[in-house]
Amino acid sequence: MDPLSRRDALIRTGLGIGWLGASGLLAGTAAGDGGGPTAPRSLAARPPHFPGRARAVIHLFANGGPSHLDTFDRKVALEKYAGQEVPGRLPTERRTGAALPSPFPFARHGDSGLEISDLFPSVARHADRLLVVRSMHADVPNHEPSLMLMNCGDGRLVRPAAGAWVTYGLGTENQNLPGFVAMCPGGYPIKGTENWRSAFLPGAYQGTYVDTRKKTVAELVEHVRHPVLDRATQRRQLDLTAALDRDHLASRPHDPHLEARLASMELAWRMQAEASEAFDVTREPQHVRDRYGDDIQGRQMLIARRLVERGVRYVQVWHGEGQPWDSHEHIEKAHRKLARECDQAIGALLDDLVGLGLLESTVVLWGGEFGRTPTIELPSPGNVTVASGRDHNHHGFTVWLAGGGVRGGTVYGATDDIGFKAVEKPVHVHDLQATLLHLLGLDHTRLTYRHSGRDYRLTDVHGRVIHDWLS
Repeated sequence: MDPLSRRDALIRTGLGIGWLGASGLLAGTAAGDGGGPTAPRSLAARPPHFPGRARAVIHLFANGGPSHLDTFDRKVALEKYAGQEVPGRLPTERRTGAALPSPFPFARHGDSGLEISDLFPSVARHADRLLVVRSMHADVPNHEPSLMLMNCGDGRLVRPAAGAWVTYGLGTENQNLPGFVAMCPGGYPIKGTENWRSAFLPGAYQGTYVDTRKKTVAELVEHVRHPVLDRATQRRQLDLTAALDRDHLASRPHDPHLEARLASMELAWRMQAEASEAFDVTREPQHVRDRYGDDIQGRQMLIARRLVERGVRYVQVWHGEGQPWDSHEHIEKAHRKLARECDQAIGALLDDLVGLGLLESTVVLWGGEFGRTPTIELPSPGNVTVASGRDHNHHGFTVWLAGGGVRGGTVYGATDDIGFKAVEKPVHVHDLQATLLHLLGLDHTRLTYRHSGRDYRLTDVHGRVIHDWLS
């Protein structure tokens, strides 16, 4: 036998000592506690830090920044100041003009008397199940960093998405489907796949992108069936490839790209058994599909319900590519169209979650990356040609949650009298993320991963659980 070089000796002995210590951690680490290279790679379901009320999340992402003032946060003062300068100077992204009252009438709904505009009649049926947070705020009025903050907890650097953190902590209940699915019709949103990446977490936890503009299962999930080989032959082929890859991995310990490739191949094999059924909405009765609507939003909301039914942990439903809710002009026409596209489907989703007994264990979150200004946006070169919309506003906006242990029929916090800034019980995005994790039984300060010499978490060094939201 050839003598070992000093480098080979250090590598082999170092790995031997390391793996002796790591073996117990690999077998027993739960809920992402401890993190780092010894964290569990499997998607198998794991116990939370403490008993949580929820086991799954459906995040309905109204990308682009819907106007809180025209949906869930009525401001009578805007009618008073209509066409006039509002008191004080608003630090907006671009120069804005006079106060712009909402063109949409509001009404009270349910026993709670929750005020909702007529844009969302189907959602309004569930008023007593909604927790409406009117005092959200973010860091900057730009799409890219605000999208990253809402989805990944950091507005500047690529970080693991919330869905990746959740599946890292809890795994998933169905080994034949991804733990984290991101559905966006027509292509990628702003910042693309960074919105659902696993970043430095193992690749098994990244989101699986599905283009829900496509209709058939074969289009939604490419290569879901092998065109030639039967399953037995495919299995033998996969086993041989995996064995060769494991030999390759042995000489390259903790290669995250290779580990992710191995996990992806195995998941793709398992998905052939169940993905065809899970993504096929034609298996639903016609009357169910009619309730959701025979359109893109209807299909993807129905798929979201079917995925959660089958144990998928985190489902993100985007309204569309780009930033469709970014209504800098013609806000009355644009918001009416956008709400009409999704309201029926959201109402049907909530109906079904209630009827199937799933809402108690599923958190539904709706909102965008920020809100809009209470003043009209003035024309500016390359941006707005007609003064008929609202600019970005990160100082105050609204999200709502339902199910999973939240206190329904409740309004939390408030913006000022014109709806510009969160002034009562302000909630930062990190607070929302910390509370969402808490509903799932995860302590956001313990859900960490060791990377580049420090521990990382979704909420970075911020965030607080808002116990007033809990039922």
